[in-house]
Amino acid sequence: MNMINLVLTVCAVMSPNTCEERNLSFTADFSLHQCAMAAPPYIAQWIGEHPKWTAVKWRCEYPHSHDKA
Repeated sequence: MNMINLVLTVCAVMSPNTCEERNLSFTADFSLHQCAMAAPPYIAQWIGEHPKWTAVKWRCEYPHSHDKA
């Protein structure tokens, strides 16, 4: 099992120009592409718990993939 981050770009419903990235981390035994394809139910759950935000895009990445050596 690998850790995967589902990185959501979310914008405020009342202020669409106010956007942030949110990370949802979980263990998975599939590729980043499969993660992105399986993301909509997780995104829907997050939006249901955070109704003042709307998801505008998402991607999957491995944790620390942008860390510099």
